[in-house]
Amino acid sequence: MNRLIKATVLATGQTLQLVQGDITAEATDAVVNAANRYLKHGAGVAGAILRGGGPTIQRESDAWVSAHGPVSHAAPAWTSGGNLTARFVIHAVGPVWGEGEEAQKLGAAVTGSLRVADELGLASIALPAISTGIFGFPLDLASKIICNAVQDYLINNTSGLKMIKLVIFDTPALEVFEKAWDDHFGA
Repeated sequence: MNRLIKATVLATGQTLQLVQGDITAEATDAVVNAANRYLKHGAGVAGAILRGGGPTIQRESDAWVSAHGPVSHAAPAWTSGGNLTARFVIHAVGPVWGEGEEAQKLGAAVTGSLRVADELGLASIALPAISTGIFGFPLDLASKIICNAVQDYLINNTSGLKMIKLVIFDTPALEVFEKAWDDHFGA
């Protein structure tokens, strides 16, 4: 069962939540997948989403790449949620640590995910700690960039999103995100 850790309401009216648990269990309109450019879903968040959502997600992902080519950091792909509670999966490609311009690329992946949610007319979204697993992005830096990107997007864009959840699976990562949250949004 997922556990609410922190919550805040921004001046723009949106509620932000920090949640510990399994992103596939979130009852949001969309969940964000930490994807690779070719949407080949294997381990980590992508593997969990594929297991929970079923083979439809991989079939739709393959069709997306066939039609549009590899996915960029700034322009995430999206598919149905398959068997997930979420109606959509937004496939955000975060950077691999060491490839260059990682901070900008991670910010673009978060911003792009929120923009796609708005384009789809969604009210709620759940985001993981993009790029911090096998892509090797340091948690401390990623947590700050993700919090900044969410707040900047909501302040600088007219958004229909009402609820944005940062869903962190494990306790060590959660501790890092809690510190970034407190630094950014207050305790």
